[in-house]
Amino acid sequence: MLSLLWIQAGACSGDSMALLSAESPDLLQALEALHIEILWHPSLSTVSLAFVAEPILAGERPLNILVIEGAILTGPDGTGMFDTFQGKPRKDFVLNLCEQADVIVAVGTCAAFGGIPAAHPNPTDAVGMQFLREELEGGLLEAGWRSKKGLPVINLSGCPVHPNTVLQTLAFVATGAKLELDHLHRPAEFYETLVHQGCTRNEYHEYDVEETRLGTAGCMFFNLGCQGPRTIATCNAILWNGQSSKTRAGVPCFGCTSPSFPRPEDLFVTEKLGSVPTRLPLGVDRAAYMSYKGLAAAAVPLRLTNRKTKF
Repeated sequence: MLSLLWIQAGACSGDSMALLSAESPDLLQALEALHIEILWHPSLSTVSLAFVAEPILAGERPLNILVIEGAILTGPDGTGMFDTFQGKPRKDFVLNLCEQADVIVAVGTCAAFGGIPAAHPNPTDAVGMQFLREELEGGLLEAGWRSKKGLPVINLSGCPVHPNTVLQTLAFVATGAKLELDHLHRPAEFYETLVHQGCTRNEYHEYDVEETRLGTAGCMFFNLGCQGPRTIATCNAILWNGQSSKTRAGVPCFGCTSPSFPRPEDLFVTEKLGSVPTRLPLGVDRAAYMSYKGLAAAAVPLRLTNRKTKF
Protein backbone atom coordinates (compact mmCIF):
# COMPACT_ATOMS: atom_id res chain seq x y z
CA MET A 1 0.00 0.00 0.00
CA LEU A 2 1.10 3.53 -0.75
CA SER A 3 0.67 6.05 2.03
CA LEU A 4 -0.93 9.47 1.56
CA LEU A 5 -1.04 12.36 4.02
CA TRP A 6 -3.34 15.33 3.34
CA ILE A 7 -2.52 18.63 5.05
CA GLN A 8 -4.69 21.76 5.01
CA ALA A 9 -2.96 25.09 5.32
CA GLY A 10 -4.27 28.64 4.81
CA ALA A 11 -7.49 28.45 2.79
CA CYS A 12 -10.95 26.95 2.74
CA SER A 13 -11.62 23.22 2.42
CA GLY A 14 -13.11 23.54 -1.07
CA ASP A 15 -10.76 21.06 -2.71
CA SER A 16 -11.48 18.46 -0.04
CA MET A 17 -15.22 18.99 -0.48
CA ALA A 18 -14.91 18.61 -4.25
CA LEU A 19 -12.85 15.43 -3.89
CA LEU A 20 -15.40 13.91 -1.50
CA SER A 21 -17.98 14.38 -4.27
CA ALA A 22 -16.06 12.25 -6.77
CA GLU A 23 -18.15 9.77 -8.75
CA SER A 24 -17.44 6.74 -10.96
CA PRO A 25 -15.33 5.88 -9.05
CA ASP A 26 -15.88 7.62 -5.77
CA LEU A 27 -12.93 8.50 -3.56
CA LEU A 28 -12.84 5.28 -1.53
CA GLN A 29 -13.22 3.08 -4.61
CA ALA A 30 -10.41 4.94 -6.37
CA LEU A 31 -8.04 4.71 -3.42
CA GLU A 32 -8.74 1.01 -3.02
CA ALA A 33 -8.05 0.37 -6.71
CA LEU A 34 -4.81 2.36 -6.54
CA HIS A 35 -3.73 0.68 -3.28
CA ILE A 36 -3.43 4.04 -1.52
CA GLU A 37 -3.95 4.33 2.22
CA ILE A 38 -4.92 7.73 3.61
CA LEU A 39 -2.88 8.16 6.77
CA TRP A 40 -4.69 11.36 7.65
CA HIS A 41 -7.22 13.75 6.12
CA PRO A 42 -8.93 16.59 8.01
CA SER A 43 -12.41 15.52 6.88
CA LEU A 44 -11.98 11.77 7.18
CA SER A 45 -9.69 11.06 10.11
CA THR A 46 -10.55 10.72 13.78
CA VAL A 47 -7.02 10.40 15.19
CA SER A 48 -4.82 13.43 15.71
CA LEU A 49 -2.50 14.66 12.97
CA ALA A 50 0.37 14.76 15.47
CA PHE A 51 -0.08 11.05 16.24
CA VAL A 52 0.19 10.17 12.54
CA ALA A 53 2.98 12.61 11.68
CA GLU A 54 5.35 11.71 14.52
CA PRO A 55 6.67 8.39 13.08
CA ILE A 56 6.88 9.94 9.59
CA LEU A 57 9.04 12.83 10.78
CA ALA A 58 11.17 10.40 12.75
CA GLY A 59 11.80 8.41 9.56
CA GLU A 60 10.07 5.36 11.02
CA ARG A 61 7.17 5.29 8.58
CA PRO A 62 7.39 5.97 4.83
CA LEU A 63 5.37 8.75 3.25
CA ASN A 64 4.75 8.18 -0.43
CA ILE A 65 2.40 11.06 -1.26
CA LEU A 66 2.05 14.35 0.57
CA VAL A 67 -0.94 16.46 -0.49
CA ILE A 68 -1.08 20.13 0.47
CA GLU A 69 -4.35 22.07 0.30
CA GLY A 70 -4.23 25.81 0.93
CA ALA A 71 -1.58 28.51 0.81
CA ILE A 72 1.38 28.55 3.16
CA LEU A 73 1.19 31.54 5.50
CA THR A 74 4.74 32.78 6.15
CA GLY A 75 3.90 35.98 8.09
CA PRO A 76 4.41 37.90 10.17
CA ASP A 77 7.93 38.81 9.11
CA GLY A 78 8.74 35.30 7.89
CA THR A 79 7.94 33.63 11.21
CA GLY A 80 4.93 31.67 9.96
CA MET A 81 3.16 32.23 13.26
CA PHE A 82 -0.06 33.33 11.54
CA ASP A 83 -0.73 29.59 11.04
CA THR A 84 0.57 27.22 13.67
CA PHE A 85 0.56 23.51 14.48
CA GLN A 86 1.19 22.54 18.09
CA GLY A 87 2.39 26.06 18.81
CA LYS A 88 4.98 26.08 16.02
CA PRO A 89 4.78 27.48 12.47
CA ARG A 90 2.83 25.17 10.18
CA LYS A 91 5.20 26.11 7.37
CA ASP A 92 8.05 24.41 9.23
CA PHE A 93 5.89 21.34 9.80
CA VAL A 94 5.15 21.17 6.07
CA LEU A 95 8.83 21.67 5.18
CA ASN A 96 9.82 18.74 7.37
CA LEU A 97 7.15 16.53 5.80
CA CYS A 98 8.35 17.50 2.31
CA GLU A 99 11.77 16.09 3.12
CA GLN A 100 10.17 12.74 3.97
CA ALA A 101 7.74 12.45 1.03
CA ASP A 102 8.38 10.72 -2.29
CA VAL A 103 5.95 12.99 -4.14
CA ILE A 104 4.28 16.28 -3.19
CA VAL A 105 1.00 17.36 -4.78
CA ALA A 106 -0.36 20.89 -4.32
CA VAL A 107 -4.13 20.68 -4.69
CA GLY A 108 -5.83 23.98 -5.48
CA THR A 109 -4.60 27.35 -6.71
CA CYS A 110 -3.87 28.46 -3.14
CA ALA A 111 -1.41 25.61 -2.61
CA ALA A 112 0.05 25.96 -6.09
CA PHE A 113 0.40 29.73 -6.43
CA GLY A 114 -0.89 31.39 -3.25
CA GLY A 115 -4.38 32.00 -4.64
CA ILE A 116 -6.87 34.11 -2.69
CA PRO A 117 -4.78 34.42 0.52
CA ALA A 118 -1.87 35.77 -1.55
CA ALA A 119 -3.95 38.38 -3.38
CA HIS A 120 -2.93 42.01 -2.83
CA PRO A 121 -2.15 43.20 -0.20
CA ASN A 122 -1.38 39.65 1.00
CA PRO A 123 -1.57 40.50 4.72
CA THR A 124 -0.44 37.04 5.86
CA ASP A 125 2.49 36.78 3.40
CA ALA A 126 0.87 33.73 1.83
CA VAL A 127 2.78 31.76 -0.80
CA GLY A 128 2.32 28.62 -2.85
CA MET A 129 4.43 25.53 -2.36
CA GLN A 130 7.00 26.52 -5.00
CA PHE A 131 5.55 29.60 -6.70
CA LEU A 132 4.08 32.93 -5.67
CA ARG A 133 1.39 33.94 -8.12
CA GLU A 134 2.93 34.72 -11.56
CA GLU A 135 6.51 34.42 -10.31
CA LEU A 136 8.17 31.07 -10.96
CA GLU A 137 9.75 31.33 -7.53
CA GLY A 138 8.95 32.79 -4.12
CA GLY A 139 7.14 29.75 -2.73
CA LEU A 140 7.82 27.81 0.44
CA LEU A 141 10.29 25.61 -1.44
CA GLU A 142 12.97 26.89 -3.81
CA ALA A 143 12.15 26.79 -7.52
CA GLY A 144 14.74 24.08 -8.10
CA TRP A 145 13.59 21.87 -5.23
CA ARG A 146 12.86 18.25 -6.06
CA SER A 147 11.30 15.44 -4.04
CA LYS A 148 12.81 12.03 -3.28
CA LYS A 149 11.42 10.85 -6.63
CA GLY A 150 13.12 13.74 -8.43
CA LEU A 151 9.88 15.65 -9.09
CA PRO A 152 8.96 19.26 -8.40
CA VAL A 153 5.74 19.92 -6.53
CA ILE A 154 2.94 18.75 -8.83
CA ASN A 155 0.52 21.68 -9.08
CA LEU A 156 -3.18 20.97 -9.55
CA SER A 157 -4.53 24.49 -9.79
CA GLY A 158 -8.23 25.31 -9.61
CA CYS A 159 -10.67 26.80 -7.15
CA PRO A 160 -11.55 24.04 -6.51
CA VAL A 161 -9.86 21.34 -8.56
CA HIS A 162 -12.13 18.89 -10.34
CA PRO A 163 -12.05 15.56 -8.43
CA ASN A 164 -11.26 13.65 -11.64
CA THR A 165 -8.07 15.68 -12.03
CA VAL A 166 -6.99 14.85 -8.48
CA LEU A 167 -7.77 11.14 -8.72
CA GLN A 168 -6.24 10.70 -12.16
CA THR A 169 -3.08 12.49 -11.04
CA LEU A 170 -2.89 10.18 -8.05
CA ALA A 171 -3.28 7.28 -10.47
CA PHE A 172 -0.26 8.48 -12.46
CA VAL A 173 1.76 8.76 -9.26
CA ALA A 174 0.63 5.42 -7.82
CA THR A 175 1.31 3.44 -11.00
CA GLY A 176 4.61 5.14 -11.77
CA ALA A 177 3.38 6.29 -15.17
CA LYS A 178 5.27 9.19 -16.72
CA LEU A 179 3.58 12.49 -15.87
CA GLU A 180 4.39 15.33 -18.24
CA LEU A 181 4.36 18.70 -16.48
CA ASP A 182 4.02 22.15 -18.05
CA HIS A 183 6.14 25.18 -17.11
CA LEU A 184 3.92 25.74 -14.06
CA HIS A 185 4.44 22.12 -12.94
CA ARG A 186 0.86 21.20 -13.83
CA PRO A 187 0.10 17.84 -15.51
CA ALA A 188 -0.20 18.59 -19.23
CA GLU A 189 -2.80 15.84 -19.42
CA PHE A 190 -5.28 18.13 -17.63
CA TYR A 191 -3.90 21.59 -18.40
CA GLU A 192 -3.64 21.88 -22.17
CA THR A 193 -7.10 23.02 -23.28
CA LEU A 194 -8.90 26.33 -22.84
CA VAL A 195 -12.14 26.69 -20.89
CA HIS A 196 -13.36 28.29 -24.14
CA GLN A 197 -13.02 24.92 -25.89
CA GLY A 198 -16.27 23.07 -25.35
CA CYS A 199 -18.09 26.17 -24.10
CA THR A 200 -21.71 26.19 -25.30
CA ARG A 201 -21.34 29.94 -25.98
CA ASN A 202 -18.54 29.51 -28.52
CA GLU A 203 -20.62 30.28 -31.57
CA TYR A 204 -21.80 33.56 -30.06
CA HIS A 205 -18.18 34.53 -29.47
CA GLU A 206 -17.16 33.63 -33.01
CA TYR A 207 -19.86 35.90 -34.44
CA ASP A 208 -19.19 38.70 -31.94
CA VAL A 209 -22.55 38.32 -30.20
CA GLU A 210 -21.42 39.64 -26.84
CA GLU A 211 -23.72 40.14 -23.85
CA THR A 212 -23.85 43.14 -21.51
CA ARG A 213 -25.85 41.50 -18.73
CA LEU A 214 -25.89 38.16 -16.98
CA GLY A 215 -28.61 35.58 -17.55
CA THR A 216 -28.41 35.67 -21.33
CA ALA A 217 -27.27 33.13 -23.90
CA GLY A 218 -24.43 34.96 -25.66
CA CYS A 219 -20.70 35.29 -24.99
CA MET A 220 -19.50 36.96 -21.80
CA PHE A 221 -15.89 37.63 -22.84
CA PHE A 222 -16.18 41.18 -24.22
CA ASN A 223 -18.22 42.77 -21.44
CA LEU A 224 -18.76 40.49 -18.44
CA GLY A 225 -15.21 39.54 -17.52
CA CYS A 226 -15.18 35.94 -18.76
CA GLN A 227 -11.66 34.52 -18.84
CA GLY A 228 -12.58 31.34 -20.71
CA PRO A 229 -10.57 32.19 -23.85
CA ARG A 230 -7.52 32.89 -21.65
CA THR A 231 -7.70 30.08 -19.09
CA ILE A 232 -6.18 26.61 -19.32
CA ALA A 233 -8.58 24.16 -17.65
CA THR A 234 -10.87 21.22 -18.42
CA CYS A 235 -14.08 22.81 -17.12
CA ASN A 236 -16.02 22.37 -20.37
CA ALA A 237 -14.36 19.06 -21.25
CA ILE A 238 -14.85 17.29 -17.91
CA LEU A 239 -18.08 18.73 -16.58
CA TRP A 240 -18.85 19.24 -12.91
CA ASN A 241 -21.31 16.62 -11.66
CA GLY A 242 -21.11 15.29 -15.19
CA GLN A 243 -23.34 18.03 -16.54
CA SER A 244 -22.28 21.64 -15.99
CA SER A 245 -19.61 24.32 -15.69
CA LYS A 246 -19.55 28.01 -14.78
CA THR A 247 -20.13 29.20 -18.34
CA ARG A 248 -22.87 26.63 -18.95
CA ALA A 249 -24.59 27.90 -15.80
CA GLY A 250 -24.37 31.50 -17.02
CA VAL A 251 -21.42 32.60 -14.86
CA PRO A 252 -18.21 34.04 -16.39
CA CYS A 253 -15.04 31.99 -16.04
CA PHE A 254 -12.92 33.69 -13.37
CA GLY A 255 -9.65 32.10 -14.52
CA CYS A 256 -9.25 30.23 -11.23
CA THR A 257 -6.55 27.85 -12.52
CA SER A 258 -4.24 30.74 -13.43
CA PRO A 259 -1.34 31.90 -11.22
CA SER A 260 -2.79 35.44 -11.24
CA PHE A 261 -6.12 34.37 -9.72
CA PRO A 262 -7.86 36.29 -8.31
CA ARG A 263 -7.35 39.25 -10.64
CA PRO A 264 -7.10 42.66 -8.93
CA GLU A 265 -10.21 43.95 -10.70
CA ASP A 266 -13.95 43.47 -10.97
CA LEU A 267 -14.62 39.82 -11.85
CA PHE A 268 -17.74 40.72 -13.85
CA VAL A 269 -16.24 43.52 -15.97
CA THR A 270 -13.95 43.29 -18.99
CA GLU A 271 -11.23 45.93 -19.18
CA LYS A 272 -11.03 47.36 -22.69
CA LEU A 273 -8.86 49.44 -24.94
CA GLY A 274 -11.47 51.23 -27.01
CA SER A 275 -14.03 48.58 -27.84
CA VAL A 276 -11.68 45.60 -27.62
CA PRO A 277 -10.61 43.75 -24.43
CA THR A 278 -7.11 44.65 -23.28
CA ARG A 279 -6.40 40.96 -22.73
CA LEU A 280 -7.20 38.95 -25.85
CA PRO A 281 -7.62 35.17 -26.12
CA LEU A 282 -4.34 33.29 -25.72
CA GLY A 283 -2.24 33.18 -28.87
CA VAL A 284 -4.29 35.80 -30.75
CA ASP A 285 -2.84 38.74 -32.67
CA ARG A 286 -4.67 42.00 -31.87
CA ALA A 287 -4.86 43.40 -35.42
CA ALA A 288 -6.03 40.09 -36.90
CA TYR A 289 -8.54 39.64 -34.08
CA MET A 290 -10.10 43.06 -34.64
CA SER A 291 -10.40 42.48 -38.38
CA TYR A 292 -11.89 39.04 -37.89
CA LYS A 293 -14.41 40.29 -35.35
CA GLY A 294 -15.59 43.01 -37.70
CA LEU A 295 -16.22 40.55 -40.50
CA ALA A 296 -17.89 38.03 -38.19
CA ALA A 297 -20.28 40.62 -36.77
CA ALA A 298 -21.43 41.48 -40.28
CA ALA A 299 -22.20 37.83 -41.05
CA VAL A 300 -23.97 36.82 -37.83
CA PRO A 301 -26.88 34.39 -38.46
CA LEU A 302 -30.38 35.52 -37.53
CA ARG A 303 -30.82 32.55 -35.21
CA LEU A 304 -28.13 34.04 -33.00
CA THR A 305 -29.35 37.64 -33.06
CA ASN A 306 -32.96 36.55 -32.49
CA ARG A 307 -32.13 34.37 -29.49
CA LYS A 308 -34.26 34.37 -26.39
CA THR A 309 -32.97 34.91 -22.87
CA LYS A 310 -31.50 31.63 -21.70
CA PHE A 311 -32.31 31.81 -18.00
